[in-house]
Amino acid sequence: MESVAVLFGMEQTFPPALVEAINRRGADVRAEFLQIGGLKLEDPARYTLIIDRISQDIPFYRAALKHAAINGTRIVNNPFWWSADDKFFNYTLAQKLGVAVPKTLLLPTKEHPPGTTSTSMRNLMFPLDWDNYFEYVGFPSWMKPFDGGGWKNVYKIHSPEEFFKAYDETGDICMTLQEGVEFEEYYRCYVVGQRYVHIMPYEPRNPHHLRYEAGFSASPEMAARITQDCITLCTALGYDINTVEFAVRDGIPYAIDFMNPAPDAERSSVGEDNFQWFVETVATFAIEEASKGRRMPEEYRWSTFLRGDDEPLKKAKKSSK
Repeated sequence: MESVAVLFGMEQTFPPALVEAINRRGADVRAEFLQIGGLKLEDPARYTLIIDRISQDIPFYRAALKHAAINGTRIVNNPFWWSADDKFFNYTLAQKLGVAVPKTLLLPTKEHPPGTTSTSMRNLMFPLDWDNYFEYVGFPSWMKPFDGGGWKNVYKIHSPEEFFKAYDETGDICMTLQEGVEFEEYYRCYVVGQRYVHIMPYEPRNPHHLRYEAGFSASPEMAARITQDCITLCTALGYDINTVEFAVRDGIPYAIDFMNPAPDAERSSVGEDNFQWFVETVATFAIEEASKGRRMPEEYRWSTFLRGDDEPLKKAKKSSK
């Protein structure tokens, strides 16, 4: 019998619901909460599949997942991809794949990173061409970390004065400045297994408990485009669980945020219908993957753990045509 383990942190509703859904199916796959202690190099992988919901916050878990992967455990999401990418890279990749994204600028940190001095930054142009940057991005704009989530250190900017006030507060956090898309509609999409897509109308300007009460829905044409863009992005990034968010302006869905490999799935937050879709779909995908058995690396190279040198990117380019 194949085994699935769920690694999680503060979540209350999704992990037990997922374990129950997998075990309820009666397949030759059993699920449980992951248990782990100190890890030896020689320790074998205990599970066929691990669903990771927390390693982004706990380096010990991240290292343990990579150890499990090299010993044949399937990991959702791939810890090697998640360790390597960032939001600015993701926007660049999306643009290469033909997915609409807002104009985005990567900013040097306001303060020197720990352990560095001005000498460490000798390749940085000074003074920075702020007028050019503001003309490129425009106002209103959004300043947010190049790698992060949970709406931490996010600023809406309406003028150069507001920008510099917020920038002064960012310290040594590497930030992006992004064109503000004044949208007519907004969609948050669960994507599972790079093929199952659930489009949720979403109103981020509402209070948190009312954000899924948006008052609009996607037309068939918009739903088809959003679905294809979701699959294109998640295939390229190698994410088997993700949320992709789109702001629609003048009929064009702009991909705003698509680095959410442990997306919010609490029942009280996303609502009962969305919660049930996510639980049952992740259960289906987990059983499909675990039923394949362990996946031993063909070569001990980084590219192998990214599922082949450029296979995800080739598949994404093909799907975007």
